[in-house]
Order: sequence, then structure tokens, then C-alpha cells
Amino acid sequence: MHAAHNTAGTTGRTPVLRVDDVHTSYGRHPVLRGASLSLAAGHLGGVVGENGSGKSTLLQLLAGRLAPDRGAIRRPADFGYCPQRTILHPAFTVQQHLRFFQVAYGLRNLDRADHLMDVLGFAGHRHRQVSTLSGGTQQKLNLTLALMHDPPLLLLDEPYQGFDWETYERFWELASDLKERGSSVLIVSHLAFDLTRFDQLWRLRGGRLLDDTRAERTAANGESR
Repeated sequence: MHAAHNTAGTTGRTPVLRVDDVHTSYGRHPVLRGASLSLAAGHLGGVVGENGSGKSTLLQLLAGRLAPDRGAIRRPADFGYCPQRTILHPAFTVQQHLRFFQVAYGLRNLDRADHLMDVLGFAGHRHRQVSTLSGGTQQKLNLTLALMHDPPLLLLDEPYQGFDWETYERFWELASDLKERGSSVLIVSHLAFDLTRFDQLWRLRGGRLLDDTRAERTAANGESR
């Protein structure tokens, strides 16, 4: 099958993530009605949609937590997934979480995690219990756990929720670094700021993913004049 929408910027590249004509319903209530997208290596993509538009369902499908009723999803077996709700245990320290995920990922060391903690500005919290951390710092750890094995594809659900402005800027520096390393990043959010940062942008509306890259970039450029 072929994607329903041609995606800017993927010409000549094999997509790292491809969604073809995906349909999903809860009982008699259709959520996705032919959603399609294609994300190339080294590209930063965004999916925006109103609450209730099906963003959470889409992410669970992309992460393999749900199976579509119809259609196909192709992605690498090795990927990073950062859900909006943190996956942390309140009684464990930051370091304990890093060690657990080091073993789960089969990593030889924590060098990449250490770098991510430095970039996100919470290296000094290594020995604190999660229950003592602010919501923003917990989100930093949540993000670090998803990225520390350096996967080729990253699925991020509202990844900057709870970040202050400095950390928000650091997040985009990190996203730029991930692109340079050749990773594909898909950010799902109910709002999208700094639209020109995205290589590709889709709006989830009516159960379909509408490629809005050019329209949004044109509008953003017009507003900046």
C-alpha cells in the first residue's frame, strides 16, 4: 500500500517510520480513519491535534501497544518512546532508574545518559528519589530513559511538558543534535510552537493525518515579517 499523503522532504530516502492507511475504532466509535505518514532518517516531525483527536491512540499504535484494525505501521524494532505520563517509580532514585534501563537496554555504560542529564540540566539530582523531584525534573528523567540507548527513532508525547524556558530551549538543542546524529524524531502535542523547527508537520483531524508542513511554514514566515 502507498501513503495517502505525499510527505515533503522524504524523496530519495527510505522512511524510518511509515504509517499506511491505518484505521482504528473503539467499539463503534472510529478514531483513526486512514491515517498515513512517512518520516525519513534525520528528520524532526510533529503531529498536532486537539484533545480527543486520537493522538494518544496514534502513539500507542506507533509504539506497538495497540494493533490497528486495518493498515500497516513500519518502524525499527529499536526505538525510544517517551509517554506523557512518566514511567517512574517514586521510591527509586534517578541513578537506580538509569541502572535498571542500562540493564534492560544492554548498555555497557551510562555515558550517553550522563550526557543527556548534563544537557537537560539535572545531573545534580542523580541520588535523589523520584518522589522528591519536581514534575519538570521527572519529565527530564522520563526523556533521558527514552533516549539513553541512542535509538534511530524517537516517539515523544508532549516531551517538554513542565519544562521552564531554559530547559525548553535545551530540549530543542538536543533535538537538533539527534537530527545530526541521523535519528528520526516524532513529537506529538496538542500545541506546536516554533513551527519552523519541524521538517514535517501533520495535523490529526477527522481521524486522518493532514500534511501541513508548507502551509504552517508559510504562515510562520508571514507572521515574522
